Amino acid sequence: MDGTRALRWTAAPVAALAALGLVGCGGGSRRSADETPRTYRLSILRASLPARQYVAEPVRFVFEVRNDSRATVPNIAVSVDSFGRRGDRVDLADAQRPVWVVDRPPAGSATAYTNTWALGPLRQGATRRFVWQLTPVRSGTHRVRVRLAAGLTGRDRAVLAGDRSPERELVVRVSAG
Repeated sequence: MDGTRALRWTAAPVAALAALGLVGCGGGSRRSADETPRTYRLSILRASLPARQYVAEPVRFVFEVRNDSRATVPNIAVSVDSFGRRGDRVDLADAQRPVWVVDRPPAGSATAYTNTWALGPLRQGATRRFVWQLTPVRSGTHRVRVRLAAGLTGRDRAVLAGDRSPERELVVRVSAG
């Protein structure tokens, strides 16, 4: 078999498999493309993190939310951007330094997003509680910023009463000992 014929003989199956792979990889339209983004009204019932803490002494952070909308929230999610902070050192591969170590995140809340946890659909009038077990590792005064979301795609919007932004900020003082 000459080189040209061998190339044609192997190229056809490879091209067919590649075309099949494109069809299976989501080349079609999105299922949710025709859905209109919705706004969901939520209430923050509890945002509890001890205001005074000590390095290496575990604490519990509780964040509880209620769905005040008339529809089910697709996937109630919380983002916390303050469990770590950027350090000043330029010689480190990752400048992000922990302030708290997350010993145990809210059960069943893992997502592919950094610092974001989700607990699934939240029916009308229902509440959901996010509970973290944390250990502070850096002394000082820290601001913990928490933001609610109605899903992970960014299409749906969460708001508090009065169309306020669905977030809280807690100030915590961590002492060395």
